Amino acid sequence: MAQDPRHFAEELDELKQRLLFMGGLAEERVRLAMRALVERDHSLVAEIIGGDQTINVMQLEIDDRCFKLLALYQPMAVDLRAIVAAVKINSDLERVGDLAVNIAEAADRYVSHAPVKALIDLPRMGTLAQLMLRQALDAFVSQDIKAAHEVLAQDDILDALKNQIFRELLTYMLGDTRTIEPGIDLILISRHLERIGDHATNIAEDVIFIVEARDVRHHAGDLRES
Repeated sequence: MAQDPRHFAEELDELKQRLLFMGGLAEERVRLAMRALVERDHSLVAEIIGGDQTINVMQLEIDDRCFKLLALYQPMAVDLRAIVAAVKINSDLERVGDLAVNIAEAADRYVSHAPVKALIDLPRMGTLAQLMLRQALDAFVSQDIKAAHEVLAQDDILDALKNQIFRELLTYMLGDTRTIEPGIDLILISRHLERIGDHATNIAEDVIFIVEARDVRHHAGDLRES
């Protein structure tokens, strides 16, 4: 017996809302990790690590929702692509949660040393990575191609900030060996933030896949230049 398409639409909408909620949790983990770094707050690290379990549980729940939708309704075309994309986005968000833990752990090590320099570009990277994640998820829910392309364009800015931070920290580390260990942790944090931007970019590419049935992975540069 065919399943009621109204139920499918409701369950697909609920799936999108669960992904939005999970994305909000992941974004909050990143925000707290950066706060731990900037405010040199050791106590936040345990909170961030403890919160990762909630995201892991949600990943299992969302995967289960996706597989049940596929089995019960056997969707076609755009709906099928939306569910396939949801499975991938779910994995991206779980990785963002893991990266927030990595940032918190590196921040915890960093604040045990004297500051290497004033933190300016790293907080900018953190803010931009969170914004990209939020915009990519909003684009997924609304299937907004223009918003997805804006996320792809912002990834170039994030990459440029990471390269600038690396060059600046390398200068400090060459000038004073005491800055090497904490400097490496700041470089690691910049790389973790870059990876969060990459996951946001993956989500934006999934939006284009859903709406236009085009796989634009490995062609994001072409899209940005067009």
